[in-house]
Amino acid sequence: MWVVIEVLLARVECRVRHPGCMRRPGRLVFQGVLFVLYAGMAWERLPQELGFGSGMACWRCLAEWTGAGVWPRLHEVLLARLRGANVLDFSRAAVGGSHVCALKGVSGPDDAPYDRGRTGGKHRLVTDASGIPLAVSLSGGERSDVMQFVALLGAVPPVRGQRGRPWCRPGIVFGECGDDHDKYCRLVCSFGVKPVIVRRGTGYGSGLGTQHWVVECACAYLHGFHRQRIRWETRDNIHEAFLTLGCALIGWRRSVSSL
Repeated sequence: MWVVIEVLLARVECRVRHPGCMRRPGRLVFQGVLFVLYAGMAWERLPQELGFGSGMACWRCLAEWTGAGVWPRLHEVLLARLRGANVLDFSRAAVGGSHVCALKGVSGPDDAPYDRGRTGGKHRLVTDASGIPLAVSLSGGERSDVMQFVALLGAVPPVRGQRGRPWCRPGIVFGECGDDHDKYCRLVCSFGVKPVIVRRGTGYGSGLGTQHWVVECACAYLHGFHRQRIRWETRDNIHEAFLTLGCALIGWRRSVSSL
């Protein structure tokens, strides 16, 4: 994976602002970021014997790479690689999400009344027919799912990798009952996408679970990175960087297994 990401980091300089800090190669710093993402530990507890540098130096480089827009470009490159291998299936998509607690609080009022007033947020995903994440969004715990439905579809990047026009929108999108709203369904139709959403008040056994389960699996894979199970970052951009990097890693695993 470093062969892919090294090209994106070539023009981004990781500056060390604090005296006494040794500058580490970008690959070691990236490994330190991955170690924190997988293990879910605090930045200050990154083991020094691994040779990745201090946790705060890795955090500063992550913030600079995030400001340079490295992770969305990495996700686009991997999606293009998946399309080139004929792994992506844009015939349909699924939208879903999950709620996470934020024990340190967040930068905005994100009190979730259904979660006993604890601060938190929501991870919203849109995947292709096979469960590969196409886009991810972060919102407050009190925000309604339907308010993020259209924005999440609009966040899907153009997927290249083959000749012809890039793929931008799936043909059909499956949603939960929380996404059921006539106004937003009309907006989705204006994109040329057919919404198939569980109507509110429908009992268990609507039949859409056979198509919608892929996004639930993607959320489980995303929370398999321990840093995503509980939101420890107070800054939205750092947490969104971890989300996008997690989606890129899921796509990378799928591309490696398909080759």
